[in-house]
Order: sequence, then C-alpha cells, then structure tokens
Amino acid sequence: MKHKILTLVLLIGFSCLSQNTPGDFWSNVRFGGGMGIGFTNGGFNGSLSPSAIYRLNDRFATGAGIGFNYAKFNDDTLLAYGGSILSLYNPIPNIQFSGELEQMRINRTYALEGSNREENYWSPALFLGIGYSNQNITFGLRYDVLYDDDKSIHANALMPFVRVYF
Repeated sequence: MKHKILTLVLLIGFSCLSQNTPGDFWSNVRFGGGMGIGFTNGGFNGSLSPSAIYRLNDRFATGAGIGFNYAKFNDDTLLAYGGSILSLYNPIPNIQFSGELEQMRINRTYALEGSNREENYWSPALFLGIGYSNQNITFGLRYDVLYDDDKSIHANALMPFVRVYF
C-alpha cells in the first residue's frame, strides 16, 4: 500500500515538473514545517519537522519532510526519527486538504525497578487532514488512519496541526 501511494505521488510530481522550464523549479519550492515543545509534571517533549513542498499549480502541492521527536517522562525516554511525503490540495484558497505518509523509527526505554526495557520498531502513520489556510499558515485537524494505541507516539489518532511555508 505504501509503495503504491509513493509511486502515485512521485508520478504526479514528475509529470507536472516536466511541464515547467528549468528556471521555474525553485520559484515553486517552499520551505517550512513545524516544531513543538511541551512540558508536563515530570516530562518534556520536543519535536522538529522541517519540510519542503513543490507547488504544482494553484491547487496542488507535494513534498517531503523529515521528523525528529524526543520525549522524557520521569525515567522513561523516547527518540523518534524518520521521514514523510505529503500532498496538499486547496479546492478553494482558504480550505486545504492534506495527506501525509510518515514512517518513524521509534526507540523507547522504559525504566523498571532493577532493569530497563527497550523497544525499537518502525511506526507508520497515514494522516488525512483539513485546515484553514491564510497565505503561508494553515491551521487544522488531521487523523491518523493507521493509528495503533500500543505503538504510536501520539496520544490519539486525531490531532491539531499548524503548517507554515515560506
């Protein structure tokens, strides 16, 4: 399934790129992403997720990103890193639909009395979202259709997002 989605996104991207002249490429690239920080009683969570998108036309954009997340709750730690591909569609200027396929490597350490337990695994996510866009900023909600209560690093499948591209 992941290979079919990746192939489809790449085919659409390359077909649109072939219609532009070489000088037009960089004028259609936008850089941005997101970052987050959170503190709780006994915990810390920080994330950084830069990305780049290519504006195919006024309605469609596609791109890729990388992600890094570190969390520490009491003596438990989590390190997650990986990449994603995304597609954005604006049916009208202020409404944006999004799809993002993310693959993260998760390294967890649970502090237990007398020893530690470690888990290392890959965690896929497929986010489908809708947001309100105002020029370079989009606010919205996204839903992870592959959410796994035991393996996901997110608290639940539905989460708010803010996207910024320059």
